[in-house]
Amino acid sequence: MMKKISYTIKCLLFGCLILTYSACRKAAQPIPEQDKALLPPDPTSVVKGFYLLNEGNMNMNKASLDYLDYTTGQYRRDIYNQTNPDVTKGLGDVGNDIGIYGSKMYVVVNVSNKLEILNAHTGKRISLITIANCRYVTFHNGKAYVSAYLGKVGDPNAPNGAVDEIDTASLQITRTVTVGRQPEEMAIVGEKLYVANSGGYSPPNYERTVSVIDIATFKELKRIDVAINLDRVKADKYGDIYVTSRGDYYKIPSKLFVIDTQTDMVKKEFDFGVSNLWIDDDTAYMYSFEFSYITGKNTTTYSMLNVKDETVLDRKFITDGTDSQIKVPYGIAVNPVTKDVLVTDAKDYVSPGTLYCFDPNGKKKWSVTAGDIPAHFAFTY
Repeated sequence: MMKKISYTIKCLLFGCLILTYSACRKAAQPIPEQDKALLPPDPTSVVKGFYLLNEGNMNMNKASLDYLDYTTGQYRRDIYNQTNPDVTKGLGDVGNDIGIYGSKMYVVVNVSNKLEILNAHTGKRISLITIANCRYVTFHNGKAYVSAYLGKVGDPNAPNGAVDEIDTASLQITRTVTVGRQPEEMAIVGEKLYVANSGGYSPPNYERTVSVIDIATFKELKRIDVAINLDRVKADKYGDIYVTSRGDYYKIPSKLFVIDTQTDMVKKEFDFGVSNLWIDDDTAYMYSFEFSYITGKNTTTYSMLNVKDETVLDRKFITDGTDSQIKVPYGIAVNPVTKDVLVTDAKDYVSPGTLYCFDPNGKKKWSVTAGDIPAHFAFTY
């Protein structure tokens, strides 16, 4: 009798082990991408589509990648995991920037301390470079440039930040230059790299300069004094860069500045905040989502600016009232051919956001559910 009971228990235990193993194997399977027929197919589209990088909330490991294919009309949500099933933790923690250069796509994943290098056509991983607390990426003459805070996230004693130069053929870091504390976006004009230093880890002791890097020597030439807590840097085609200051969220308001790269001096400032902007031809499309600790509220505005003569236009790029539905504007891009404006809504930062598309007259064309905190765009051709 004891032998029968012992045998039965062994069988039950073995069965449980099999079930547990099967459950583990099932849990380890990649999250399948979700496809949605969103637009009529356009096989002749000059812009083939765009990737949308969803940041995912910090420490939740939920960064993800979506793709809209204009040629087929399909919106493919969360493509990274299915394309790269062997990557156990997926895309990682906080997707902070994305860019395409040649046949490769570069995805900056901030808290995961890595630069993912993917095939721009398939999304398949080619390589990975470890960069501590990396932030943004830009490109020039066969090189990728990545800004990095360095130090641990939120550390007020973190060292000065840096910019790494990466050869896009060998995919190796070739040179590094030190800049200010917590560097953010970058722009390249001629043979100079401009980097916005924020100092965001140690308020109220913010940084207030733009570092100017000579690309030939990869040394910092100077720092341009602008304003505290700098963030965005965008270049127009006239030799100017547009730099945003986030202020201190109390009494110092956020502003927009124009720097002439011939003189490396601030030539104009605008007394309004800009959280993000996208420059297409002669127009800068801008929005502000500005928080104040004094009022405890956010103020949202949408605006446009003519970068040729540096004047604010008297119209918005959303004209049909849809802006009232957008809770947290978070990302923006403009299709360079159709001039459609893409705007994302991060909503509550923890649930799936929404991607909106507006025609050049500001009317909503379509919207679609994206990942958590949809933010950064890269067009494919």
